[in-house]
Amino acid sequence: MNEFRTWAKTPPKGWNSWDCFGAAVTETDIHENAQYISEHLKDYGWEYVVVDIQWYEPEADSSVYHPFTDLIMDEYSRLMPSEKRFPSSENGNGFKPLGEYIHSLGLKFGIHIMRGIPRQAVHQNAKIKNSDYTARDIAKPNSICPWNTDMYGVDPSHPGAKAYYTSLIELYASWGVDFLKIDDIADSKLYGGHVEEIELIREVIDESGREIVLSLSPGPASLEHGSFLQNNANMWRLTDDYWDNWWQLYEMFEKSAKWSPFVREGNWPDCDMLPLGHIGVRSVDGGGGDRMSRFTKEEQKSMMSLWSIFRSPLMFGGHLPDNDEWTLKLLQNRYLQELNEHSHSGFEVSRKEDIAIWHSQGMDCEWLAVFNLNDYSKTTEIDFSKILLEAKGSVIDVWSDERTNYQEITQLDIQPHDVKLYKITK
Repeated sequence: MNEFRTWAKTPPKGWNSWDCFGAAVTETDIHENAQYISEHLKDYGWEYVVVDIQWYEPEADSSVYHPFTDLIMDEYSRLMPSEKRFPSSENGNGFKPLGEYIHSLGLKFGIHIMRGIPRQAVHQNAKIKNSDYTARDIAKPNSICPWNTDMYGVDPSHPGAKAYYTSLIELYASWGVDFLKIDDIADSKLYGGHVEEIELIREVIDESGREIVLSLSPGPASLEHGSFLQNNANMWRLTDDYWDNWWQLYEMFEKSAKWSPFVREGNWPDCDMLPLGHIGVRSVDGGGGDRMSRFTKEEQKSMMSLWSIFRSPLMFGGHLPDNDEWTLKLLQNRYLQELNEHSHSGFEVSRKEDIAIWHSQGMDCEWLAVFNLNDYSKTTEIDFSKILLEAKGSVIDVWSDERTNYQEITQLDIQPHDVKLYKITK
């Protein structure tokens, strides 16, 4: 087994800054959300705090990028945190103080980067640490990101490219980075997946001695690369940016069904972040600005049920201190925690007339989810005995906590976009 798979034995769970702050997250924002996780969610398995895109851009103020703007960079072509937004990074400290703070709370620290090398490093022909090559030597100026102007691609076969990525991982390890989200690489829109660059990054992380969970974005990742991704990454996105729109949640059922055979310990196909709670604080993406999630409570239950039985990573996107009681209870649901962390072999049993049935196995139980993907209420017949493998005990309704016998449930009345989720004991 690839050793890196042991670094994420269960689907990573935490918070990411993108959905609420776009590219404009600050150190204060990070502290507030990390404190909330420590106080309210750490005991429920939530542990990662991830600083998303453009922490090196001093003037970032929303999810709209400033094209070709000046970025903060060291002498070795490596982007550095903006002191304006992250004051503790002054005097060349980088993210080391922030990483230490997050670790002091018993949490794990993650950052986002773009594939490639900064354009300004190439234009300046900046140095690469521990190499005679320069940024210009390894750059591929015709390999660009269609939605962000920060980087050029690199030539993975050039020896200077490995030196550059080695210097990046060395820097991130010194900051205490536990989780690395790399963007414009799983599906780069213009060129597909950058498999050679992914292989190079895998090699460099493995050689670093630092256990850094590797997450690849955006999606949709290609199914034909499924085995390759299992051998090179812990997470990879199944979709482009996912927002609080029913049609995107609807589409995720088909994507999850296709990718379920690739779910295994250390390999987690990623349904993307959970746009719940207070999002869009400094972001205009997803068809709206500052708002509470547009998902209905029924849709939120369906999303959390699907992400959990499929065993997707769970990265909350809202500003946690603004959570209402409903949202907090979603994140503290012990049944969902058990399902996401300790089940296995989740798959779509059937989908007829947009009633989707999923099944998975637990340590001493089985799980059954029945989703109504229709825009109207639906009554459906259900025969547990034809779906369950061994479990013949009591049935616990995850969302109501009611207990009954599986033989007593023969018909389900499900509201539009809602779900019935059951834990059945053996």
